[in-house]
Amino acid sequence: MKFRSIVVIVTIGAFLLTACNGQNPSQALTAESTIQYEPAQSEPTTGPTQGMVTTLEVEVPANLTKSDAQGAVTMEITPTNLENPGDAVIFDVLMDTHSVDLSMDLALLAVLSTDTGKTVQATLWDAPRGGHHVEGKLSFQSTKDGSDLLDGAKSVTITISNVDAPTRIFIWSISGVSGG
Repeated sequence: MKFRSIVVIVTIGAFLLTACNGQNPSQALTAESTIQYEPAQSEPTTGPTQGMVTTLEVEVPANLTKSDAQGAVTMEITPTNLENPGDAVIFDVLMDTHSVDLSMDLALLAVLSTDTGKTVQATLWDAPRGGHHVEGKLSFQSTKDGSDLLDGAKSVTITISNVDAPTRIFIWSISGVSGG
């Protein structure tokens, strides 16, 4: 009985998909001709799902977002590409307040440093200017004096000055990241 219900549901789904794609539903494959029971596979299958986007499950390290709630501004910063920075090391930044205007250029106020002694000024603050709830991307160049900024580093630190507090410091461990 369950199998018949599944066949009916799949048939209806195939009908709707073909109708939405502009195909003639009478030319659509029938559920009986396309359904085969197979054990779960680790690779994507083709057939009735061909053309659909397949997503892979990726393990994301915990505790990447760092917060600071000094003064009247709360900041949350999350690295987006520490393991593979390309041309820039990028961080998602969220600033939230009810009393401070957040129209500043965060690139002028932020510095990234590593435990190996390399330091770079932020190069871009890509976010709307002003308001009390601002989200954006803070970018730093990924090289310093011709070498990879993260090469040999075990931690990175962002220091942000003068956002309703003298200094805010955010530190991430990057052990296992070799840079480049």
